[in-house]
Amino acid sequence: MSFQEVIVEKLDNIARITINRPDKLNAISRRTLQEMERALKELRKDPTIRVVILTGAGEKAFCAGADLKGGMFNPETDSVKGARLARMGQEFTELIERYEMPVIAAINGLAFGGGWEIAMACDMIIASENAQFCHPEINLGLIPGWGGTQRLPRLIGKNRAKELIFTGDGLTAREAERIGMISKAVPTRDLQKTALDLAAKLAMKSPIMLKLAKQAISRGIDMNLKSGLAEEVRAFRVCFTTQDFREGMRAFLEKRQPKFHGR
Repeated sequence: MSFQEVIVEKLDNIARITINRPDKLNAISRRTLQEMERALKELRKDPTIRVVILTGAGEKAFCAGADLKGGMFNPETDSVKGARLARMGQEFTELIERYEMPVIAAINGLAFGGGWEIAMACDMIIASENAQFCHPEINLGLIPGWGGTQRLPRLIGKNRAKELIFTGDGLTAREAERIGMISKAVPTRDLQKTALDLAAKLAMKSPIMLKLAKQAISRGIDMNLKSGLAEEVRAFRVCFTTQDFREGMRAFLEKRQPKFHGR
């Protein structure tokens, strides 16, 4: 895979996609978004990859949001073009949310605007202690447009989300950890190792079961309890049709580690 603004690495069963624009605090251009989308779509074709890590180059920023100086938005942007840009970002975050494999965000530094929205679409967020999360759009005469007004309230509650979106104030990594928005905050030097260790742990699980569990959670969260439980039964039933289920049960009975093959 050849890219200009992202780096894609394959580390055994783990893929790491790095936004590689450190001189611009990894701000997102149209090309960046297109390359990340292409990387995810190509990685899903590789049967050896079980988990994806999404991160940013350097220690200053995961992603500082849309590249305003690069022309993603400007004072002359009309409503039609603005809506098109919003849909483009939402399509990418929805791709992450629906992705068959777990996606871990490793947040190194700033996660502002669209960068925070991309992180929120991931399944788990590990942040360095110097990470900062912020929706500054209100100060630009905008609101979040890549899912922030919908995902943030679901993560931290309606009132706190309103406060952060209305004021443009941010959260530190420790504050985000305290309110359950991220999985954990770690020393900056340990960020990539922590994310890789978590990814390696997930890579040992059945990829089918990870996919089914992700689907059940993602679909069920917007349903009432009864419908969500029915969704869980649907996914649970599928488990029994797989070789991974039989391998997992045999390994348990034989007191050994299972070897899942995704079948």
